[in-house]
Amino acid sequence: MASTTRRRSAQVGRPTTAEAGILAATRRLLVNGASFTEMGVQEICAEAGVARSTFYSHFRDKIDLILRLTTDLTGSAFETTTAWEPADGLDRLAETFENVLRIYRDQAPLRRAITEVATYDVSVREVWANELKQFTDRTIEMIRTEQKAGRAPATIDAVAVTRVVVVGGEQAIVDQATAGDPADDAVFARELAETWWYGVFRRPPG
Repeated sequence: MASTTRRRSAQVGRPTTAEAGILAATRRLLVNGASFTEMGVQEICAEAGVARSTFYSHFRDKIDLILRLTTDLTGSAFETTTAWEPADGLDRLAETFENVLRIYRDQAPLRRAITEVATYDVSVREVWANELKQFTDRTIEMIRTEQKAGRAPATIDAVAVTRVVVVGGEQAIVDQATAGDPADDAVFARELAETWWYGVFRRPPG
């Protein structure tokens, strides 16, 4: 079993030129249909045009690499969602989900790779869960703020409903991004936004 205390060797932040090249090369290989599990370090290095020693100066191993790609994906999505507040209303929420869906569609091969590796590496599962937790924590905070202001019913269980809309919503977005028709993205985003809006933030009392 993989260690649950694995840490990335590369610093989080703006990547170096070589590091960015390795990340970009990995994404290209995934887009072209490569399996991350079967992808070798040498194959990644050849695509990036770097030596193996350069790879290992930035990443401890392939798991280190997928962990970095995981935080890049969730970071982009979180930055998009945090731009929305309940005061912005339903239409802006639909726009936000459409933007998140665009990120997931662009990164669909990476999302599949994360799912693939998470089936056998506990550190990837835990990092993905921890990254998703930032969405959960923020949603709980927003719901409780709306409840205190009297805009959402006090009877809503903020923790339970957040599990439904965040975990369920993320899975629905993944399904649409990987298997849905891009022409339906706007409709999908609107339906998801209305589920959140009328099911949580503006649920009728009683």
